[in-house]
Amino acid sequence: MANKDTRSQFSARLLRPKKPADGEEWAFVVLPKDASAKLPRRGRTSVDGTLNGKGFKALLLEPDGQKSHWLRIDPKLQRAAKATPGDVAELEITPVAQEPEPEVPEDLREALKTSPEALATWEATTTLARVDWIHWVVTAKQAKTRAKRINDALDKLASGEKRVCCFDPSGFYSKALKAPEAEA
Repeated sequence: MANKDTRSQFSARLLRPKKPADGEEWAFVVLPKDASAKLPRRGRTSVDGTLNGKGFKALLLEPDGQKSHWLRIDPKLQRAAKATPGDVAELEITPVAQEPEPEVPEDLREALKTSPEALATWEATTTLARVDWIHWVVTAKQAKTRAKRINDALDKLASGEKRVCCFDPSGFYSKALKAPEAEA
């Protein structure tokens, strides 16, 4: 079970992304730095929590590249918590005791099946290492880059590499990760 001193309570304004990638009406909050500092890592991490008293389980916090995190809030949770973008909401979060296994994208899953050596290393890595591998693949902006990353991942995993080399999971040094830009 998560340590009690890792629990954070705070108020935060729900923001609407300027360019929601999927066309869905979602919101997000940026965690205060002191709440983020209690999390077990600067990279992606899962939490259990409440939004205006409505519970949620194991939502993935993303690093914002500024040594903090941001949290995507889906429409269902917004409705349950009676919270809309622009509102100041009350949040409570606690890191999960054990990270949930990530969903492996179909193209990566199929590629892993073609390489027993890569698959063996994949299965021998930690859950958080798999999260980083998946994130590295899915953040490619072009299909050609994504395909190259999958091939590179197979080669690296087949050679025994368990972590994505040269990938900053916090986004602080590479600025690869950041919170969405909020609508004005």
